[in-house]
Amino acid sequence: MAEEQPNMTKHGPMPPQGTEQDNPIPDVKHVIAVSSGKGGVGKSTVAANLSVALGLSGAKVGLMDADIYGPNIPMMMGVTQPPEKEGEKIKPAEGHGVKVISMGYFVPEETPVVWRGPMVHSAIQQFFRDVVWGELDYLLIDLPPGTGDVQLTLSQLVPLTGAVTVTTPQEVALHDVRKGIMMFQKVNVPILGIIENMSYFICGHCGERSEIFSYGGGERAAEKFGVPFLGRIPIDQTIREGGDQGMPIVISQPTSPQAALFKEVAESLVKQIQQSGPSGESHAPSISSILKKFKNPVGADQ
Repeated sequence: MAEEQPNMTKHGPMPPQGTEQDNPIPDVKHVIAVSSGKGGVGKSTVAANLSVALGLSGAKVGLMDADIYGPNIPMMMGVTQPPEKEGEKIKPAEGHGVKVISMGYFVPEETPVVWRGPMVHSAIQQFFRDVVWGELDYLLIDLPPGTGDVQLTLSQLVPLTGAVTVTTPQEVALHDVRKGIMMFQKVNVPILGIIENMSYFICGHCGERSEIFSYGGGERAAEKFGVPFLGRIPIDQTIREGGDQGMPIVISQPTSPQAALFKEVAESLVKQIQQSGPSGESHAPSISSILKKFKNPVGADQ
C-alpha cells in the first residue's frame, strides 16, 4: 500500500490554510487554536484563563467559542448578556477585558444544536466575517474536541499562528493528542505547544500531592513529537469553581499559585509565538517525522 503523502487524503489534496489575501480579520495579529484530542480534559477552562491572563499582561484579546455543539465560554467568562448589533455586524460581548463570541448567545440553553458540516462552516465563517473584532493582539479559538469539521473550516478561513493542544497526563488522552497533532500538521498549522491539565492534585487539608491521572505524559508527548511543552495545571477545586461562577481564577484569585501557573503558561505561549516566523511558521516537525514516532507508545523509551 502506497504511503499517504503529507498534504493528501483519499479524497484528494488537503485544502490550504487561509491566506493573508483573503483574511477576514486583518487587524488581528495572532490567531491561536486551543484544541484537545478528546473531551473532558478542561480545554475550555484553559482557554478562558489563558485569554484573561494574556489580557492582564496588557494585550488586546478576543475569545471565540467555536464549540458549536457545546458552547460553555459565556458561562465560564461570566458574560451572559448577548452581543449587540453594530450596523450590519455584531459587536462581541466583553468579559474581564476579553472580547467574546459564542453560539451560546444565539441558541437557548436547553436547545441542542443538531447541524451538519455546511451549517457549522457557515456559523464559524460568520464569527469571523460578521463580528467586529477590531484590533487584537491575540484571538483564541476554543475548538470542539477531536478532529472534525470545525478544525478543517478554521484552517481554511484564516491564517493561524498555530495551535495549542490541551491534554491530561494519562495514556488514553495522549493517544488522541497524536491524532490532533497529525491533523494540524496535515493542514500546515504549526503546533505552538502542549499544556498538561489536571496534572496533579494537592490536598487542601494535608498538602499531600496525588497524581490522579498519572504524571508527565504531556511533557513526554511534547518531547517525543518535537513540540514545545508550555506547562502543567493541577486539578483544583478553586479552578473549577471559577469556571462555574464565571470568574476565571486569574481574576478571582490573582495571587494564588493556580493563577500563577496559568500566567506562566501564557508567558510560555507568547515566547513561542515570538519565536515563530513572520506568518506564524514555527520550526514544527515534519509530518513524516511524526509518523515515525507514532509507531512507539509515548512512554516506551522512558
